[in-house]
Amino acid sequence: MARSQIWMPLAITLALSLFAAPAIADDVVDLTPDTFDKEVGHDRGALVEFFAPWCGHCKKLAPEYEKLGSSFKKAKSVLIGKVDCDQHKDLCSKYGVSGYPTIQWFPKGSLEAKKYEGQRTAEALADFVNTEAGTNVKLAATPSNVVVLTPETFDQVVLDETKDVLVEFYAPWCGHCKHLAPIYEKVASVFKLDEHVVIANVDADQHKDLAEKYGVSGYPTLKFFPKGNKAGEDYEGGRDLDEFVKFINEKTGTNRDSKGQLTSQAGVVETLDSLVKEFVAAGNDERKEILTKIEDEVSKLTGSAAKFGKVYVKVAKSIVTKGTDYTKTETERLQRMLEKAISAAKADEFIIKKNIISVFSS
Repeated sequence: MARSQIWMPLAITLALSLFAAPAIADDVVDLTPDTFDKEVGHDRGALVEFFAPWCGHCKKLAPEYEKLGSSFKKAKSVLIGKVDCDQHKDLCSKYGVSGYPTIQWFPKGSLEAKKYEGQRTAEALADFVNTEAGTNVKLAATPSNVVVLTPETFDQVVLDETKDVLVEFYAPWCGHCKHLAPIYEKVASVFKLDEHVVIANVDADQHKDLAEKYGVSGYPTLKFFPKGNKAGEDYEGGRDLDEFVKFINEKTGTNRDSKGQLTSQAGVVETLDSLVKEFVAAGNDERKEILTKIEDEVSKLTGSAAKFGKVYVKVAKSIVTKGTDYTKTETERLQRMLEKAISAAKADEFIIKKNIISVFSS
């Protein structure tokens, strides 16, 4: 094998390890032992949540705390931060953390913490921070990504054969529904860029006939209406974010994590694996013949796989015409683009191409 062919996979592996998908903007600052003393105890007050990823109460708090972070992101005199105590046990022990979540306030210029003992809602936390910091920040209104259904719109949205639709039947007075609401909103946010996925709800108290039509007798009731089964099926999975995301990914073919980022499998078409391996191992003359085979296979694909298959063809053509260094230089270009302030939709496009290029470098 030529030396350049040996170098290419190694170069791409190194390059890909240098960048990951840009995180969706997080207004809560992740603090570590290296950054804590630099961020806290200086020219601004800081509210810090010490949490554990597996902690149920922490998961319940997360959307409220994120709403708080979004509201205070422009307040220069306040930092909203968090520490993962699973990763940074010594830092958490230093500040006397023995249970999760623990929320502490650090006044401006001080590392002497004051424990927060109030309600774990964005409203209560905002009142506390405003009092301690002398600010007057109002909670930011968060646009909803959940589609609200009525008897007039239900069939148009839910029975659309091009959509996979998850529907929550809820009642405004239902305690379990209130608990689910911020989690469900987060689910809708995760999949907001996937046009074929709809996260919806319907007020079953207001629209009783619609609820009865679908056999709803308790709240919340969740039903999934995939493209191939518009009679609907009961959702019986867990009601935390990770479980919802796992369910939607498995049922609809999406590849999202719980932060809404595409995973490393996004855009990968497994039926093309053997041809890609054959292409990578071949010399340039042979690659032209294999490219034709790839084009033939792509022409048989449907749906999102057909869209991704076209990217496979473009990448293969570029390798044939530009040489084996193309994957390295294109990876570097994508890295630069991903580091810029771009839209989430554009980032998805770059991530998918990056994932496909990595298939050609393996």
